[in-house]
Amino acid sequence: MIRMDTAFAAASPRRSRAATPVPSLLIHGAVLFVWLLALANAFLLKGVLSWTSGLLYVGYDTALLLFVAIQSSVLLRPRPPAPSVLTRPRLGVIIAAYNEAAALPATLDALLAQADPAETIIVADDGSEDATSALLQARYGFAIPAPGRLAGPCPDFPTLLWLRLPHRGKASALNAALSSIDTEIVVTVDADTLLAPSALSAIRDAFAADPQLVAATGVIVPVCAPGTAGRLFQWFQTYEYMRNFLSRFAWMRLDALLLISGAFAGFRRDALATVGGFDPDCLVEDYELIHRLRRYAGRHGLNWRTGVVGAAIARSDAPANIGGFLRQRRRWFGGFLQTQSWYRDMVGDPRYGALGLVMLPIKAIDALQPLYGLTAFALLIWYLLRGDLQILAPVLAVMAGKITIDLVFHLWSVRLYRRWIGPGSGARYDAAFLAALIEPFSFQLLRHFGAAWGWLNFLSGRRSWGVQRPALPGV
Repeated sequence: MIRMDTAFAAASPRRSRAATPVPSLLIHGAVLFVWLLALANAFLLKGVLSWTSGLLYVGYDTALLLFVAIQSSVLLRPRPPAPSVLTRPRLGVIIAAYNEAAALPATLDALLAQADPAETIIVADDGSEDATSALLQARYGFAIPAPGRLAGPCPDFPTLLWLRLPHRGKASALNAALSSIDTEIVVTVDADTLLAPSALSAIRDAFAADPQLVAATGVIVPVCAPGTAGRLFQWFQTYEYMRNFLSRFAWMRLDALLLISGAFAGFRRDALATVGGFDPDCLVEDYELIHRLRRYAGRHGLNWRTGVVGAAIARSDAPANIGGFLRQRRRWFGGFLQTQSWYRDMVGDPRYGALGLVMLPIKAIDALQPLYGLTAFALLIWYLLRGDLQILAPVLAVMAGKITIDLVFHLWSVRLYRRWIGPGSGARYDAAFLAALIEPFSFQLLRHFGAAWGWLNFLSGRRSWGVQRPALPGV
């Protein structure tokens, strides 16, 4: 069997570098040139065209909303019967945990109570310095294993194992556990994520029904810590997550889905091992892994697919204050830029189908979209301070039109999401309507500031992986 590090070296563009093709250079260069041109227009042109950055931002975002609305409208159709499957794959779960003693019991309780339980559950303890070790001994009856060794099975839960590791980060913990698991499907679950009782069954069914499926994400519902700020952040993030998962469904229909949430995701173990597991040097190891899987498939003529499973639902901790939210988005966006840079040879390459020709060029735009948004906002403040009604009037008209479109899309999204997820979605029309009115001037700006910080994080080369205060009930 090929060693994981050898497989990673062969599959990762960081180790086996490829020249950046001309289409990729042209696409990335065009996105940067257009932003610089839009910035110059603020000083060179008059009237609404001086707000070119805002017009481009609004037009781009509206086009994406229209795409998602059209592609996801199939959710309103009657669902076809589930295909009959003769054999269902064996499934194992890995929980990478670092200082998560407060959250771990609720997460394990949810996993152990699954209607279709996993054959193996490994707690990959990434050198925790809190009470994780004491918890695993007292609550689950484990003896302390030597570093790098498995303890268990648990006396009361024979599928539960404890892998004790030195602290090297989430990706390294996942890789170590991957080497100790032999199930066909491997599910990663964050230590602060609670799975619905049928979640593992839905993931297992999805892989059983599609032999070419190599990675699939469940649908995650954010949960924030209690308090006024927590309720506010949960409100906004609920509808952000709703739109994001509908977007993933839309891109899945084009076979161009790149974002699989590692907080709750399933992978075909053989494919995972073939590309060398998770990258310890990436800020967003789940996102990078999907690029590597699709890059390998495109180069070897494989029809590997990625998907989102609407019936697999989980609740996961989300930031409940401005500082935590900005730090999270800094890491997410910095990791996105990392990955976009490493896999720039895939951009515009027809070997990867719609992913190479549509999704990755759009990601090139997304890399600068926050700068477009912040530039447009700064110019708007400038116009207000100058009292320049000649520019403000048409700009405000454009913004009013965009808010109207967002309102319609939010309400349409609630209907689609409810149909897709079911009555437990938590999505409400009145809350979605209010979020659409307030978000452009508050939460959306926070996202852009977090992304700008992510640019600094990317350029400085810093890495981080931390924990949040648990917010889930029972934690």
